[in-house]
Amino acid sequence: MAEAVAARELTYVGAIAEAAHTVLAEQDTAFVAGEDVAGAGGVFGSYRGLLDAYGEERVIDTPISEEGIVGLAVGAAATGLRPIIDIMFMDFMGECMDEIANQMAKMRYMFGGSATLPITIVTMSGGGMNMAAQHSQSLEAWICHLPGLKVVAPATPHDAKGLIIAASRDDNPVFVVLNKLSLRNTGEVPEDSYEVPIGKARTVREGSDLTIVTYSRMVHEATTAAEALAEEGIDTEVIDLRSLQPMDTEAMVASVQKTHRAIVVHEAVRFGGLGGEIASQIQELAFDYLDAPVARIGAPFSPVPFAANLEQAWLPNAPKIVAAAKELLGSE
Repeated sequence: MAEAVAARELTYVGAIAEAAHTVLAEQDTAFVAGEDVAGAGGVFGSYRGLLDAYGEERVIDTPISEEGIVGLAVGAAATGLRPIIDIMFMDFMGECMDEIANQMAKMRYMFGGSATLPITIVTMSGGGMNMAAQHSQSLEAWICHLPGLKVVAPATPHDAKGLIIAASRDDNPVFVVLNKLSLRNTGEVPEDSYEVPIGKARTVREGSDLTIVTYSRMVHEATTAAEALAEEGIDTEVIDLRSLQPMDTEAMVASVQKTHRAIVVHEAVRFGGLGGEIASQIQELAFDYLDAPVARIGAPFSPVPFAANLEQAWLPNAPKIVAAAKELLGSE
């Protein structure tokens, strides 16, 4: 009998790099541009090896100007290229929001579809690394609010690679919102080229008593919480949205119809976050199935603290999810 072959594992950052290599190898019109993406391979190592493999015409270090980077991408895409641009920290989106909101998001619509904008925007979000208030935010709700843009937020190395490849093949701008604290996480990643479909959630864990709807790094916190709850006889289903715009409403509603209770979890500030939209969709489409109000967990309404102890207190985590679940189920 043939010996079983062990599944290949990659880190989250390794999967990002492999996805970029795959895209440049497959698409002659693709290029990567951003601050320190070429010579340094990206400040997080996301683009290591690209410059040596594809040269300086396809892997481009840009000036420190997010306006310029996004403007480059919009112009290049409108004239037939397929750029992958790196916005080092999601916090820097404010520097280029006019280009994002008024050009990138609207150009295809305003030109009646005659101009396509196949842009992949890769950016890092999230706290937990003591990078303080200007380098630790989760601002995905900003981007999701703009018609014309797609937004994905992979939780695993497998999904990071598959969603970047899917984004690169889409004829619309797609924001791939990655998570800094997940960079060293490992997981199974196939060597071949594959897509994770944009707009499709995945069920991480099946359950019957409670649904947790979440995305990005909070998937891991939710799974840890579900395991702790299982020890107390509470069977929790965990839904990883993966795609935030478009959102797989059908998957989360089907889960709530089964479990009759829901908690929405994200790292972003709770007020005005995507949790409100998700909760609204659940109550609009599954109200008759709910045995309790939809609960929301997010960060407090404050900037991200720099001090390590304060930052850890600020971040949503598994114990906070467990406490909310018990309250929702009336088991405290």
